Amino acid sequence: MSPEALSPSTWMSRHLSRRSLLRTGSAAAVGLGLGTAASGCGFDSGGSASQKTGDEPIEMKIDGDLVYFNWADFVDPAVFAGFEKEYDVKVVQSNFDSMEGMVAKLNAGNKYDIIFPTAKWAERLVQGNRLRRIDHSQLRNADAVFGHYNYFADPWYDQGSRHTVPFTMYKTGIGWRKDKIGDDLSGSWDDLWLSRAKGRVFVLDDRDEVLGMAALKRGLDVSTSDSDDLSEITSTLRSLRPHLRGFSSNSYNNLLTGNAAMTQAWSGDMAAMLNEAKDPSKFGFEIAKEGAPLNSDCYAIPSNAPHPGTAMLFIDYLLRPENVRKNIEYIGYPMPVKGSEDTYSALVEPFPSCVVSADELKDDLYFHNGDKQAERARDAAWTRVKAS
Repeated sequence: MSPEALSPSTWMSRHLSRRSLLRTGSAAAVGLGLGTAASGCGFDSGGSASQKTGDEPIEMKIDGDLVYFNWADFVDPAVFAGFEKEYDVKVVQSNFDSMEGMVAKLNAGNKYDIIFPTAKWAERLVQGNRLRRIDHSQLRNADAVFGHYNYFADPWYDQGSRHTVPFTMYKTGIGWRKDKIGDDLSGSWDDLWLSRAKGRVFVLDDRDEVLGMAALKRGLDVSTSDSDDLSEITSTLRSLRPHLRGFSSNSYNNLLTGNAAMTQAWSGDMAAMLNEAKDPSKFGFEIAKEGAPLNSDCYAIPSNAPHPGTAMLFIDYLLRPENVRKNIEYIGYPMPVKGSEDTYSALVEPFPSCVVSADELKDDLYFHNGDKQAERARDAAWTRVKAS
C-alpha cells in the first residue's frame, strides 16, 4: 500500500501515534510548559530465571501465533495479511506509546514474541539479559542489512547484533515554512534563533533531542552529563525560550496548520507531512551542519517469548525486498536494507535530507545510556529547560 492510497485522516492518525500525540500527550502541542517532562523508568534488569536468555539457537519454524508489540500502525496491514496467509497463523497485536511503556509491560510479566526497541532501550534489554539470541545465518536477506550497512554488524548497543536486527533509522533536523520565513536558511541549528521566526518556533517535547540539539550547537557530546556542559546547554536553551511557541512532538501537523513557522522535527515525520501538504514547495527540511542526532528501531525477541520460532520467521518475512518496500511507503521511515534506497528517495524527493545513508551512521550521533547519576543530571537539566 502506498501513502497515496490512504485517506489524510488515516495517515495523520497513524503518524501521531508513532512519535507524536501518544508519545507526549495532546497537551504538549498547546504551548510552553504544557508538555510532560521526561521521567525515568525503573527497568527490571534481572528478571526471573525463566526470563533469562542463553545463546541457544532459535529454530526458525512456526511454533504458534505471533504475539506482536510495537508502535501503533508501524507495519503495513498488507504485510501482516501476507504473513498470516503464507504461514497459516494469526498476528495478535498490541501497541505501546513510549519505550517506558513497552518496558513496563515486560516488567509486569507480559509475554510477546517480537518487540521493537530503540537503540538505547535495546542496549538496556541486552544488558538486562532480556533478549533471545538471533542467528542471522537463518535470515535469508540478512546480508542485505549487515553486508551493506556495516554499522549494524557491530553496533554499540548490541555487540555483533547478537540480539537485534535493525528495523528503521531516522535523524533529526529542522522543518520550516518557506512561505512564512523564506528559504535562505543557514543550514545550522542557529536557524531556530532566527528573528523572523520568533514566537513561531517549536522544539520536540523530548529530553534527549532538545538537550542534544543544544549540545551539537555548542560542539558538545549529544549524550553529555557533565555538569559544566549541561550548564552551557541550559543557558543556550534559555536564550531560545523567547523564540519558542512551545514544546511539541506533533511537528509536521504544526507546520501544516501554520501553528509553527519552524520546528525541530524527525525526518520520518517530515516524510509523512509530504502526503498531507497540498503544496510541498512551501515547506523545507534541513539537517544542521553541526550534526544531526540519529536513532534506529530494532527487531528483538524477548527472552520469555512464547513463540520465538514464529518471530524468527516474521523477521525473515519482513526482510523480503517486496515487504521492505511496502513498509517504507507505509510508514515514511527508511530501512537499512540494500536495494530499498530508491524507494525511500522517491518518497522524500522534495526533502532529500530525510535520507539516511550508510555513511551517516556514527556512534557519536546516537543518544547513549548513562549511569543513574548521569540520567538524573540530564533529567534535572531538562526540568530546568522546561520550567525556565
